[in-house]
Formats: sequence, C-alpha cells, structure tokens
Amino acid sequence: MRLPMSGEERGIGDAIDWEFAAGVGARLSRPGPAMSRYTHDAVTEELYAAAERAEGPVREQTGMGDGTVPSPARVVDRPDWVRAAAGSMADLTGADRTGRWLGKPAGAQAGAMLAYLASAVLGQYDPFSRTLLLVAPNVVAVERALKVPTADFRLWVCLHEVTHRIQFEQAPWMADLMRDSTADLTAAVDEPIGEVVSRFAAAARELRTPGDKPMSQRGMVGLLRATQAEPQRESLDRMLALGTLLEGHADHVMDGVGPSVVPSVARIRRAFDSRRRRNGNPLHRMIRIVLGVDAKMAQYVHGKKFVDAVVAKVGMNEFNAVWSGPDALPTLTEIDHPDAWIARVLG
Repeated sequence: MRLPMSGEERGIGDAIDWEFAAGVGARLSRPGPAMSRYTHDAVTEELYAAAERAEGPVREQTGMGDGTVPSPARVVDRPDWVRAAAGSMADLTGADRTGRWLGKPAGAQAGAMLAYLASAVLGQYDPFSRTLLLVAPNVVAVERALKVPTADFRLWVCLHEVTHRIQFEQAPWMADLMRDSTADLTAAVDEPIGEVVSRFAAAARELRTPGDKPMSQRGMVGLLRATQAEPQRESLDRMLALGTLLEGHADHVMDGVGPSVVPSVARIRRAFDSRRRRNGNPLHRMIRIVLGVDAKMAQYVHGKKFVDAVVAKVGMNEFNAVWSGPDALPTLTEIDHPDAWIARVLG
C-alpha cells in the first residue's frame, strides 16, 4: 500500500476537487429519454431482476465465484452515476476529497467530462466501493434506438456488468494495481522537454497516415506514450492491457451465455456492434477520442479476440490463470499474440 503523499509529491488526481466535480457533472448531465412513471418503475424493477438472474449463468460460464451472495445492484439515473463515478475516481487517484488544497477549476472540467460520459454508460462495476451500477435512462435510450426486445437487452447488459463484478471478486488485487498504475501515470517526472518533443516527433512520423485517413486509436495511444517517461509508459501499457482483458473477457462471456438465456442475442449483438462502429459527427468523434471512449470500443474487439483464442485452445479453466496475479496478465503484445501468453503463463 502507498503512503499518503506530501504536498510536493501530489499528482494530477490531487489537483481535482472530486466533490465539486460531482456537483458540476450532476447539474450538467442531461435528463435522458422521456419516461412515464410506469416505464421508469418497470425498467428499474427489471434491471434489478436481470442483475440477479445474470449471476448464476455468468458464474457457470466463467467457472469463477465462491457462491457467496453479492450485494444488490444499484439502478441509477445520470446524476447519480456522475456522483458515483467521481467518488470512484477519487478512490482511484488517492485524492483527499475534502482537503482545502484541492482545485475547483480542474474539478469543473472533470465534472463536465463526467456529464458527457453519463449519457453513454450503460452500467459499471466500481471495484473500490464494490458496487454494480446500472444506468436506467441510458439502457432505455439504447434499446429504443436499436429497436430490440427490452427484457432481452436488459439481461444482455447485466451479463456484461456482472462479469466485471465477478472478475474483481476473483482478483481483488486488480483494484490496487489500478491505483498504483494511476499514481505512476500522474506523478511528476523531471525529464528534459527536448527528449519529450523528440520522442513525440518520431512517433508522429511513424504513425503518419496517407491522405485524409484518420489516425487509428492505437496511433493516438502511441502519441500519448511518446510524451511520457519510461515508468509512465509501462504503467499506461499495464492499464491498457488490463482494460482490454476485462472488456474482452466480459464480451466473451456475454456471447457464451447469451444464446441460452437471451433469445434475441444474435439480433442484439448485430445491432449493438453496428452502433459501436458508427463514427457520428466530427465534434462528437473528437470528444470521444479525447475522453477515451473510442479506445474503450477498441478494447472490446481486441480483448475478445484474445480471450476467444486462448479459451478455444486451452479451455476456460486454464484461461482463469490470468486472474492469479499481476504477472499473469497479458501484455499489450500478448493481446495480439495469444500463443505468446499461453507459452509464458501456462508453459
């Protein structure tokens, strides 16, 4: 465990007043689709039931879980999600949410970003509070846009989010790994600016795309890595690999369980994947890149390919070695080369 940081050692997380950010984000978040009281109550009740129903099939598919009864999910609206997300970010960054030295300007910016994200998140497991959140207005908005059966879609979403809860139950050390990696990423590094500029220019030349073709998400990550010192690059790679594993595994499980419990799963998957691939208008595209939304979409694809390949070759029980400790996590290179992970971890 890390000791509290002194004033000179505080990182970017400590410069943000997360309590203020929560208030700003909650006020700025849009209310979501119009719903009657009957619809609101019905979706809330069905999401609670779907989260409970998803638990058994996910545990059976993954071979994980000790059979203990988890705490119930929380069905929330967008302002509630913002407040919960701000608290989770404070926990992740180790920030003191009540200290007088915290920054309100940065908190306002963080709140605005959370307000934007609040309209996109269907659900989220917070490993620090050990809470599963389901954002009812967003579930309703997406199922209406996709024109899919509501009961099936709500269970499908819960299969994914419950998988995240079980992942962290199986590997509680991941929460500390996330905290430590975030501390490394946000720590101040004394490095000559010339070295940073040189690395950035070299990365930009390597990643230059022909014509007007947009830079890939991996290209954006490459430019970000170029601005960081070696310890920070290692932490960024570790966080990216972990996120890719978690999202890919959840998608793998969701598709494995889906056909047996979600009758319209094939239709939902086609519609949802089509929605993920849509670029939208340029402004929204830029915002999504800055906030990492598109990077998260790429994680689903790359991570699922990795999990699919490993499970197909060695089975789910052997794959579950990935949760045994930090050294068993795949690297970014191994995500694209599953056989290399099998050889290193499983021998």
